[in-house]
Amino acid sequence: MDKIHLNQMAFYGYHGLFKEEKKLGQRFLVDLTLFLDLKKAGKSDAMEDSVDYGVVYQKVKEVVEGQSRNLVESVAEEVASNLLNTLDKLDACLVKVYKPDPPIPGHYQSVAVEIYRERE
Repeated sequence: MDKIHLNQMAFYGYHGLFKEEKKLGQRFLVDLTLFLDLKKAGKSDAMEDSVDYGVVYQKVKEVVEGQSRNLVESVAEEVASNLLNTLDKLDACLVKVYKPDPPIPGHYQSVAVEIYRERE
């Protein structure tokens, strides 16, 4: 299956279990892999045969910078649901949401949740 990748999209959101996370907010990064047939787009060179990356970015931004959620898992699920319900050409998506600065002790680059969802 063909794929489109949007990597390390950066947003500022208010997700987390702690009051400070919901009040102060923090950075979130999103990697997205869209699964769809790109053969027609490759031959036609026409946008209507593919997916507009700018539209995808805005849809992800609306979720990540929108309603506060407790869990990154919920953010990822909402991104996948939004994309699959609004982009007709999309067959499936892989969504990875990074939380680079979670308020937990330890040394690491980030924590992340990755989900794969297909159109039903």
